[in-house]
Formats: sequence, structure tokens, C-alpha cells
Amino acid sequence: MARSPTTVVFDLGGVLIDWNPRHLYRKLFEREEEMERFLAEVCTGDWNGEQDRGRPFAEAARLLIDRHPGQAAMVEAFFARWPEMLNGPIQGTVAVLEELHAAGVPLFALTNWSAETWPLARPLFPFLDRFRGILVSGQVGLIKPDAAIFRRLCLDFALDPEDSVFIDDSPRNVEAAEALGFHAHHFRGPEALRGWLAGHGLPPER
Repeated sequence: MARSPTTVVFDLGGVLIDWNPRHLYRKLFEREEEMERFLAEVCTGDWNGEQDRGRPFAEAARLLIDRHPGQAAMVEAFFARWPEMLNGPIQGTVAVLEELHAAGVPLFALTNWSAETWPLARPLFPFLDRFRGILVSGQVGLIKPDAAIFRRLCLDFALDPEDSVFIDDSPRNVEAAEALGFHAHHFRGPEALRGWLAGHGLPPER
């Protein structure tokens, strides 16, 4: 019989924190389709992922500006106005986090996040103090869904995947966690998460 999990690991962006470059770029583009083309062709998710892996924004910006000189101001805004991509906490998930914390459940976070922007975000969200440990991809040079970052998480915080829940809004990250033995949940909203956790005995009854 599979063991019931006792520990919960959260992703941050898209699960607890509403981060989206569209919160910024809607202010900079007059038309939605222009913004979506820019994010699909210039400041792409794959490009930003390399910053989450540890590449400096200055280097990343130079690469894009060389290819798209007419978009230099828009590219530079990605870092210069990065805090405007944050739209606050996802309150329903924060409520779940607080319930788990109140019940004494050990909480950790594993996030794909740039080492340069993490210090800008960290003070804005007091609920991050609920975590016993946070592994930030850009600080360790590893990124989800690579198995290596999950192994680093387990090593750094002495976690056993079979005892641990992992919550993420990316199906690829969820699949990677499941392959390593985590009880993994594809986050689609706070209420669905609450029901899924309850089905796994979390938070435990007192």
C-alpha cells in the first residue's frame, strides 16, 4: 500500500503568485495581437527559461536586441519593469497554504525563477515565510522539468518523494515529479487543489 504523503512542495508562479508578462506588456502594446506576437516571437517562454536557469538578463537582452533591434525598448522593459508582471498572490491557494501550515504540515517550494528577480519578489509575499525551504532554479543552475532539480530539492531538504506532494501548473513538471515518485498534482485552481489534498489526507485531522 502506498504511503500517505506528509510533506507538501509548492511551485510558486501560477500557483501561489500571479506572475505573467502580459500584466506588463498590456501597458506597452496598443493591441493584444501585437503583444502576443512579441511574446511568441521575441521574449518567448524558452528565452525566459534560460534566465530561470541562471543566465543574466543583460546577456539575454543583448541576444534579443541583436536579432530584433527595433524591439530594443520592449526587450529592456522585461527586466527594467519586471515587478509590473506581478499581480499579487493567488489568494485561494494562499488560504490552502495557511491551512496546511496551521496543521503543522512541512512546507517547501520549488520554483523556476531568475536569481536576479527573486530578490525583487521575495519581500512582496509574506506567506513565503511559511516554507521551511525554497529552492530557486536560477540560484542553483537547474530548472524544472529536469530530474536533477528535483533530486537537488530532496537532497537539500532531506525529502522522500514517496512522502511528498508536489503541486505545479505545468503538466511537464508534474510528469517529471511523478516519474521520481512524488504524489503530483496539476494545479488548475485552489478548490480543485483543496479537494485533491483532502483525498490524500492533507491537512491531517487533529
